[in-house]
Amino acid sequence: MPIVNRIAELADEVAIWRQDIHQNPELMFDVHRTAGIVTEKLKEFGCDEVVTGIGRTGVVGVIKGRKGEGPTIGLRADMDALPIPEATNVAYKSRNPGLMHACGHDGHTAMLLGAARYLTETRNFAGTAVVIFQPAEEGGGGGREMVQDGLMDRFRVEQVYGMHNAPGLPVGAFAIRPGPALASADRFEATITGRGGHAAKPHDCIDPIVAGAQIVNALQTIASREVAPLDSIVVSVTQFHAGTANNIIPEAAHLTGTIRALKNETRAYAKTRFHEIVEHVAALNRCKVSIDFEDGYPVTVNHLAETEFATQVARDIVGADKVLYGIPPEMGAEDFSYMLEARPGAFIFIGNGSTAGLHHPEYDFNDKAIPVGVSYWARLVETALPG
Repeated sequence: MPIVNRIAELADEVAIWRQDIHQNPELMFDVHRTAGIVTEKLKEFGCDEVVTGIGRTGVVGVIKGRKGEGPTIGLRADMDALPIPEATNVAYKSRNPGLMHACGHDGHTAMLLGAARYLTETRNFAGTAVVIFQPAEEGGGGGREMVQDGLMDRFRVEQVYGMHNAPGLPVGAFAIRPGPALASADRFEATITGRGGHAAKPHDCIDPIVAGAQIVNALQTIASREVAPLDSIVVSVTQFHAGTANNIIPEAAHLTGTIRALKNETRAYAKTRFHEIVEHVAALNRCKVSIDFEDGYPVTVNHLAETEFATQVARDIVGADKVLYGIPPEMGAEDFSYMLEARPGAFIFIGNGSTAGLHHPEYDFNDKAIPVGVSYWARLVETALPG
């Protein structure tokens, strides 16, 4: 390209769409206003087909090229916000108390809308572009829901691509890696039940706090002593609740946390060892335990050929020196992983500049990234589907 005049001309309008979405954040699958805006605009642009209700509240637009038949590729953006009170002072600050777009999904949605606008106007490709607007990335598994709802088969998607903004990466830069890019994310809760009583008579009690403390320490040996040092894993106990007074040994203690890994076999091993450690340490302390373990998002694995292709597209736009290839993986999670399990594809990061970090109350998507992101999507389609 790199950035064509038409996309540069659209940038200000796309920013207005983004700021409107930012001002009206919605959670999980309840993205009815956002999905309605997306649907209206896709129809207005002239998409050949616009389908709502995929994965509950997801929206899909189909754009056919004017150069004849060809493959079908999917482009995905997420629409949901987070339950975080906004601490910015921007004019378009959230109108919904306690909610904000603290992860940039407003920007992701707006950039893909901008690409849909450009692609419907030009149609300079042979084949089909499927633009995918997904709900509930932030913990709801909207990507899984869309795949289970027949997204890939119904729209004959052969490859699928995703993009996420990255604070700290300069605007006008991209970053990507083949293979595991983001970790799996599983959640656990454990309730340890002993026998409560007076703190002055611990011998008459079975102390669940002591058992819980031993469990917290023992769980750390999964990463430090049971998984190879170069095999990344995180086992974090993030909540420990017990007791009501300083002179009472409580009846129960409650632990919650997360386990994250970059390999499926490591993930499975950690789950097995978690159960063994919690159950046996509780028993050693004469406590009973109940465990609720939820398998969360899988590892986000970029396919090699598609990653190489996405990298070259990014280089065509911003230059090879501004595309970081082979970056280290991160232990955050992303439910685009479900789409990459269903079809080959790649997930790339786009620079957001020196902004607050993701999920921070002062975060805001950088509108200067819009023409770069829209250009990436447009170039991706026109390169993947040449006429």
